[in-house]
This record gives sequence, structure tokens and C-alpha cells, in this order.
Amino acid sequence: MSGYDTVVFDIGGVLVDWDPRHLYRDLFDGDEQRMEWFLQEVASPDWNHTMDAGRPRADAVAELVARHPDLEALIRAWHDRWQDMLAGEIAGSVEVLDRLEERGLRLLALTNWSAETFPEARRRYASLQRFEAVVVSGEHGLAKPDPALFRLLLDQHRVDPATSVYIDDRADNVDTARSLGLTGVLFTGPDRLARDLTDLGLLEPPVPAPRP
Repeated sequence: MSGYDTVVFDIGGVLVDWDPRHLYRDLFDGDEQRMEWFLQEVASPDWNHTMDAGRPRADAVAELVARHPDLEALIRAWHDRWQDMLAGEIAGSVEVLDRLEERGLRLLALTNWSAETFPEARRRYASLQRFEAVVVSGEHGLAKPDPALFRLLLDQHRVDPATSVYIDDRADNVDTARSLGLTGVLFTGPDRLARDLTDLGLLEPPVPAPRP
């Protein structure tokens, strides 16, 4: 027995392939350098973070358009075509979720996501409907790696950090989880995730193939 009873998943980049490049690569006609400039200097991670933390998307877009009127169409695409940033579920991660569910683990999710768009994503992807609860940053005016959002999950859903594992593709979020007593797993791909969870005793090791 592993001693763990709960697994908490991040969603974007772990279970669902979210990346604005899925949209903007087409809008920039394959000009990777200009696209990366736009995603770092205009529609930046910090700007997106404000929407994850509850800022209305229309307000965020309007402010950015006012600062960069020559890029209005590209900026508005973030709002109008956000679904094109999603490339589907990450199949290997869903398989890991299946295996954890089969073993009777308690499954929760903690995601940085706009409260305006998450309901549609949840309808679209079956894996997101399988959690006992999903804490969505935009619904609470907080976003990871703020420890307050983690504490909200722990308190509202009576999660014992000592018996819980947290999975995220960002090291700063994993570090926050660890600082609060959870066992943190940095996601770098489904195969590595399966190995890490096997090492923690949450998954059965694969059965070796019989020798010929």
C-alpha cells in the first residue's frame, strides 16, 4: 500500500493539450519568431494569468487592444477563437487517470483557467467530468502558484496533504504544493508520470513480457 488516498491533477498541459501556439501558428503563417514575440511581449503569460485569476476576458482584451491597436485582430482571436488553442486530451494522461480510478483513488483537479471558458472545456472533454471536484482559479480570484488557491482546495474538500499527490507541468506550482505538505510530481509526459506514480505505489508496475 502506498499510504496515499488522493491525487490532484492540473489540467492544462497535463490532461488537456492547451497551447496558444495551436491557434497562432496559423495566424502568423508559420512565422515562429514573430509569433513568439507576440506571445511573450503582447499576449503574454502574465496577461493571460490575470484572466486565470478572474479578470473578465473582455476587459483584458480591450486593454491590450488599446495598447496595441495595430494588433487588434490577433488580440481578439485570443477571446474569439480560444477553443482553437485546445488540441484535445492527452491520451496517455487519460490512461493514467483511468488506472488511478480503477484503484479507487480519490481524484480532484486544481486548474488555472478562466471561469468564463472552463465550463465549455469541461463539456468537451470527458476526462474533466470524472473528478469529484475541480477547483477553477478564475472562479475564486486566485491563481497558482498562489498558496491561497491550494489552501482553498485543501480546506473546501478536506484534503490531507500528507496522503495526497499533486501533479502539474509547472515547477513553481509543484513547489507550492510541496511547501504545503503534498507530494509533488512534475509532469513532463504521460510515460514519466506513470513511472513516477508507480514509484510512489499508486500504480501497479507493468508486468514483464514473457521471454520467448
